[in-house]
Amino acid sequence: MSQESKGMWLGAAGVAIFSLTLPFTRMAVAELDPVLVALGRAVVAAVGSAILLWYLDAPRPTARQWRALAVTALGVVVGFPVFSSIAMRHVPASHGAVVLGILPLATAMFGALRFGERPSLGFWIAALFGSGIVVGFAVWQGAGGLQSADLALFAAVVLAAMGYAEGARLSQTMGGQQVISWALVLSAPVLLPVTAWLCWRHGVEASPRAWIGFGYVSVFSMFIGFFFWYKGLALGGIARVGQVQLIQPFLTLAGAAVILGEHLDAVQLLFALAVIAVVAVGRRMSVRR
Repeated sequence: MSQESKGMWLGAAGVAIFSLTLPFTRMAVAELDPVLVALGRAVVAAVGSAILLWYLDAPRPTARQWRALAVTALGVVVGFPVFSSIAMRHVPASHGAVVLGILPLATAMFGALRFGERPSLGFWIAALFGSGIVVGFAVWQGAGGLQSADLALFAAVVLAAMGYAEGARLSQTMGGQQVISWALVLSAPVLLPVTAWLCWRHGVEASPRAWIGFGYVSVFSMFIGFFFWYKGLALGGIARVGQVQLIQPFLTLAGAAVILGEHLDAVQLLFALAVIAVVAVGRRMSVRR
């Protein structure tokens, strides 16, 4: 198996884990403060990260790596969780699933701007077409305009793409496990007191259902999923493997139906299928690394 194919499979495993993030986040924020959920999951994952780094006897990052880890943490440890959690208070997970379909384009853009990857014109056309479908869906669901939750989701996309691209670059020298672990450990001293204050301010009384949602996004979405994702991006390339995310809307739609019982109509499925079709096109386009 080629490095690129291996990267695609690892990336797909990461996407499968991430695809359930919105449904489980919606479960959690139904009863818990959304910012508490967003930051608290990072604090929980940081504990596992510290244990893993100790077990691996991982070397300390260099000064340059610390700076890149700070950018990664800003994107995937803080930015995406906060904005996506806020959005899940106001729109169904199925809606967020399709809007986040624009993430592959944003990831490719950061890969191209920051690290010199050069996708072909055909790649950009396919990515732009898929993203246009996503924006059209958001406008359609918003009765002709974008909702405030859509703006939060778009902010989440930009921050996640930044963190994905930066973390993928680091994974080439540090490994995916160490990248997300160090990013979480780096964030912990800031997030721990804020999370403690939010617990005191909003309380932590919630049903087991809400805590199951919080547990999933803490252990899988914030920690284990990145092992596969960053390794896949490092092996197969940020732009190309990033396109695997285009299947995430369909997986999230299925998860929202099974976990939350959200109703899926034919139009939602058509939009999701249209986005998935772009994967097959974008996968065939050349990307110079």
